Amino acid sequence: MSQTIGFIGLGIMGKPMSRNLLKAGYGLVVYDVVPGPAGELSAAGAARGGSARDVAERSDIVIAMLPDGPDVERAILGPGGVLEGARPGSIVVDMSSINPMVSQKVGAACAERGVAFLDAPVSGGEPKAVDGTLAIMVGGDADVFERVRPVLAAMGSSVVLTGPVGAGNVTKLANQIMVACNIAAMGEALVLATRAGLDPEVVFKAVSGGLAGSTVLNAKAPMVIARNFKPGFRIRLHHKDLRNALLAAESMKVSLPLTSLVQQSLMALMNEGKGDLDHSAIVTFTERMAGIEVKKPPVG
Repeated sequence: MSQTIGFIGLGIMGKPMSRNLLKAGYGLVVYDVVPGPAGELSAAGAARGGSARDVAERSDIVIAMLPDGPDVERAILGPGGVLEGARPGSIVVDMSSINPMVSQKVGAACAERGVAFLDAPVSGGEPKAVDGTLAIMVGGDADVFERVRPVLAAMGSSVVLTGPVGAGNVTKLANQIMVACNIAAMGEALVLATRAGLDPEVVFKAVSGGLAGSTVLNAKAPMVIARNFKPGFRIRLHHKDLRNALLAAESMKVSLPLTSLVQQSLMALMNEGKGDLDHSAIVTFTERMAGIEVKKPPVG
């Protein structure tokens, strides 16, 4: 393939996403402030960039996958950033999950330089980043989207244009609200069942075929029952997403009472040192209040 893709941010999500671009045959230039992941990808066939600017100078499309809005602004707009090296007519795709107002600010700065911009956050966590089946929610111009769609399809099984710049992150925030509240509700339900002396695995199987069944339930209930909180998506990142949702909602005068409650639960868990656990550990907030863990009852 003739296009060269730049990839900035090689963390728990960015590294496997980059690997899938290599597997799809794209030329890849990678950069991260932490050198280790870039070395791994270099061994797999990627070129190493010396900075965000260097990556942009060597790429037709630059993808960023960073923790939050300030990181995106620094990498794209800051000194040594993408816009110092991007050519007019190139495309920047920010796949970070950030405040949509920041996406709009970055998009406007790119437009001033003749650079197209899409915000394209993802859902699915590390497992789907690894197997290339992420859900990708995109905001931006339809023509730019069509030019980038094949690249995004190498990383995701669902790629949907949701509206103008910023719409991708509004959609991602909606997704994160539903996931967080779903996990919290699942936790309350399984804590109740466990306290009643039931086997939570049996309860999970019984309800999963009905209206309460969901992708979240199928992915997270087995983790909770197995007491496996190895992070696919960390509590501290979900807290960041709900904070951004609440900030966006405040700017639009929208009340999100359930989101506020779950965000407070996440803050409490972070204060307990659980910020790097998988977000399935949201259930431990309810467990602690009930004084019981969701797990299979002892035999006999």
